[in-house]
Amino acid sequence: MEQGGRLCRQGAGSRAVLLLLPALCLTLALPTPGRGLPPPLPAPHRLAEGLNRSRELLEAANASLHRLKELGTLGFECTLEEVDLEDITKNQTNTIKACTSEDPGTGNCPALERSTFDTSKCLQGIYEDLNAYRAELKNFNDQKVLATIDEMMKALKTSSGSVPQPSAGAGLTSFKERMRLCSILHAFRIRTVTINRMMNYLTSAESSL
Repeated sequence: MEQGGRLCRQGAGSRAVLLLLPALCLTLALPTPGRGLPPPLPAPHRLAEGLNRSRELLEAANASLHRLKELGTLGFECTLEEVDLEDITKNQTNTIKACTSEDPGTGNCPALERSTFDTSKCLQGIYEDLNAYRAELKNFNDQKVLATIDEMMKALKTSSGSVPQPSAGAGLTSFKERMRLCSILHAFRIRTVTINRMMNYLTSAESSL
């Protein structure tokens, strides 16, 4: 039984590594600012604000997981090794698909294509990620996380329309729901790392032109 538990945790850890891979590889694949960069955006201030918001988003995600651990809110230890990570954005436009090459070649690292990179498409992918996680986390009583998602979405939104607000959730009751929330939070935290790195690149690329 103990051996089965260890195998389960090892399997979860492997899946976590696979989900982390795009975020880690993205940093290695970023081209040097100033060479082969996409045309500048018409509103560069949006990038600067988006970068600041992405930093706040990452801090909020880290703080939320830390509070769960300290307070034992879910009734179990919410660690990366104990959950099966789920990519809730895999069937939609997302940061990984929109900001990196669709064909990574023979390796596992997604890469930026200098000649075909589309900044607007990349920002839209980030926006869609945030929208998906906002809907998933509506049952989670962490207003800081929800507020930082909203602020990031506002920074990325180009039109004057308001950011869509999902209806209030009914709260978390079952163990299965709490376990899934733990998984979603860890996946969200990993995705915020990717978003922050992408915004860092876009901002540095803009300022170098």
